[in-house]
This record gives sequence, structure tokens and C-alpha cells, in this order.
Amino acid sequence: MDSPWYILVGAVSAVLLFGWWHDPINKIPTVGPSAPLLSYIGAYRFFRNARDMLQEGYVKYKDSTFKVALFDRWLVVVSGRTLVEELRRLPDDQVSFEKGAEESLKTQYTLGRETSEDPFHVEVIKEKLTRNLGNILPDVMDEIQHAFNEYIPAEGDGWVKVHAISTMADIVARASNRVFVGLPYCRNSKYLKLATNFTIDVMKGGVILNLTPSFLRSFVARHFVPTTRTNMLTSEIITPLIEERRRLQQEHGINWIDKPNDMLMWLMDEAEGNDTRIRNLIKMLLGINFAAIHTSSNSVTHALFHLAAQPEYMQPLREEVETIIAKEGWTKAALMKMWKLDSFMKESQRFNGIVSTSLTRIALRDLQLSDGTLVPAGALITAAASPTHNDDEYYPNAAEFDPFRFSKLREDGEGTKHQYVATSVDYIAFGHGKHACPGRFFAANELKAMLAYVVLNYDVKFEREGVRPENKWIAMSIVPDPTAHVLFRKRQQ
Repeated sequence: MDSPWYILVGAVSAVLLFGWWHDPINKIPTVGPSAPLLSYIGAYRFFRNARDMLQEGYVKYKDSTFKVALFDRWLVVVSGRTLVEELRRLPDDQVSFEKGAEESLKTQYTLGRETSEDPFHVEVIKEKLTRNLGNILPDVMDEIQHAFNEYIPAEGDGWVKVHAISTMADIVARASNRVFVGLPYCRNSKYLKLATNFTIDVMKGGVILNLTPSFLRSFVARHFVPTTRTNMLTSEIITPLIEERRRLQQEHGINWIDKPNDMLMWLMDEAEGNDTRIRNLIKMLLGINFAAIHTSSNSVTHALFHLAAQPEYMQPLREEVETIIAKEGWTKAALMKMWKLDSFMKESQRFNGIVSTSLTRIALRDLQLSDGTLVPAGALITAAASPTHNDDEYYPNAAEFDPFRFSKLREDGEGTKHQYVATSVDYIAFGHGKHACPGRFFAANELKAMLAYVVLNYDVKFEREGVRPENKWIAMSIVPDPTAHVLFRKRQQ
């Protein structure tokens, strides 16, 4: 006679198999194991080897859809121009960008629910930051110069060995916060350390929490993701500044003389009259720092690695930058005319990337895609960014780093279509459509200014000349080798 224990196990297994078999997501082709429990093997493989699995799915199912296992759900991946454009066009009542970001980074635990429930900072970035790019660039350049002189003190003809990713993060934090909080706070070492550590903690927290069962996430976040403490410590530094600005505004009116023209002031103006927004200013400021420091420091380090590995690209960049700066100085218009520099940054982003997927959304209801795929409500859906950017159909000789790929296309009459900040179904590093990264215009100016400053003032190389360190993949995230050093020398005339 069968034991009740075996009967229970058999019944539960039958229910699981029945549910799995009839789940509509099971009809989507899978890269890796898809059966119940075995899918966790696929999730582990994807965590360790996302690059190969995404490429495998892209090759097998290009212009269609496939899925890979995450530890807590399936990730549905679309590929090809038609489906990328289709995903971009899906209205917000069918898919949610905000919930997709929440799910990817577990923002409710890392950044705080407030940043997604009332993302008023997005309009501030679009309206204030982007429109003020020309006005703030001189301050950004001033901070870049001060930061490079401090963090890379190269003199004479001696080489200085620099830990690349952390040094670039420090300089990005300084330059960005010249715009975010202004002087002297952008040079406050305690505040800058909190801002850069917050960035690291959010990324680590996202990885840890994606590996954690949902019922344990609150506990793990409290004890292993220290962003709440960072918020508190940052508040101790920045709250007195907020209070002083509010006092001046009350005394002298909304447009008082010498009113700061920076991100914190713009956020304060947007939050005026809304007590909840006022209370969340520190969280918003740290969230903006996270977005700026993480993406920009990785992007400029990727580009720096290419320059150090292939110094033959230095001279054409120098000639372009010197010629334009001599005529126009350090202006937004000057940066826009640096087509080769712009192309170098865009090609580096195409070739490397910051994350291997893009346009991530949560399906709010069942979706029928044009290729016949049924995506059930609640599914996480994304586009295959890295495979797209490395597809020879879209980018001839895609496996080759061609720094002036896009400037040559612009010379052939393609115009602004191939600018660094331009998005398309073939180039989705910044996303695409109305939810494309709103800060990309500021980031592109800052990154080009940093690279131009390096080109004009330094020689760079690796200790093993001509050898670029391999990028590191952590699930879907791509980072330049975090152990790598670059040698800097004052430019030799």
C-alpha cells in the first residue's frame, strides 16, 4: 500500500506539471532548461553566462521571441527591428517601464519606493537639466579640470598608475555634483563617498535581491543593502543646505539674487508645496547620483580602455578637439561639432555596453505580439541589446572596434541620425522612444568633455601595451575590468 507521503508528493508534482504545461509562457521557446525545478539550473547558467545565452537565443530566434530563466520569473526577450519597435510603441496601460525598472533593480528596496511612485525628478531632468546644458558646461569643465589634477597628478614625463574604474567614478561624481549640488558640496569628500558608495550598493543590492526569494527580500535588504543608512548620512550633510535655501526663498522670493541654478534647486522648486516631495528630496538626489555615476563612470572607462589599448586613435582625436576648441572654446556647440569624439563614445557604447538588455517592461495584461507570441500578464519583457549591437546586419564587421564608424556615416550625409545620443531600433543603449534615458544629453556632454580633456592633456597606455582587459559580466550587467589600471602621463609635446 502506498505511503500517504508518496501520494502527497505525486499529487503536488501532478499539479505543478499541469500548471506548467498550461502556462502560456511555456509556449515561448527557451534557452536553457524550462521544466519545473530544472529551470533553476537555467537561471544559474544565465547569471554566470548571460552573454552566450542571449547570443544563442538571438541567433536561433532572431526577429522573434525567446525566454530565459531568472531565479524568480521568466525573462521574455524580443529581437529584430520589428519587435523592438513594437515593444517601444506599446502603451503604458499595456506595459510598465517603471515596474520593469523596479523588477530589474529591486528599486523598492535599493532606491526606495518613492522614486518610482512619484518620479518627479524625470521631468526636472528633461525640462531643466537638458535645457541648461549650455549654461552649466563651463562649471562642468572647471570641475573636470580640478578633479583630474587632484586624482591624476601627472607631472613631467613620469607615468602615474591609476585604478581606472574607481578614479573615473570619483571624477564623474565631482563633475556631476557640480551640477547637482554646486560648490562647495561637490568637493565634500564625505558626501562624494556616500554618493559613489550608494551607486555601488544599489548595483550589488539588485544582484543580491534578484537571487533572494521574495519572502526574504525585506530582511536581506535591511541587513545587507545599506542604502537606508546612506540616505540618513547624506541627509545630515545636505539637509542644512536645503533648509538654508528654503529660508532664502521665503525671505527674498522665488527668484532671489544668486539663486543656485542646480539640480537640487530645481528639485526643490518642483517639490514646493508638496510635503511628501520635500521629505523625499534626499532620496531623489541619491537616485539621480546613482543613474549618473554608474552609467557614466562605466562608459568613460570603456572608452578610456580603448584609447589606452590603441593609442593610434589619439592623434586624430587631438587634432579635432584642438581645432574646434581654438575656434569656439569649451562650449556645448563646440562639443556638438566634435564628430570623431562623439563617434568614439558611441562606438565604445555599442561595442561594450552597460547592460545587455534594454526597453525592459512588465506586461500589465496579456500581449499578442506580431510574431504570434502570447506574453502573459506579469511577464518581464525586454529587448536583446548586446546581440543587436553586435549584429553584422546592422553594423558591418560588428566584432571590430571602429572608433570613427559613426562619424564616417555622418560625413556621408546621415546627419544627426548617428549622434551619440540618438536612439533607434538598431541602437538601444539608451533605450528608445518616450522612456529613453532622459539624462543622456547631459551624460553625453559630460563624457565627451572628460574624454576631450584626457586627449588634450595626457598620454595613456596599459602596462601590457595594446592589450585591452576583458569586460566582466554579472548576469545582464557589463562592467569594464574592475581590477585594471591605466598609466597616465602628462602629454608630451
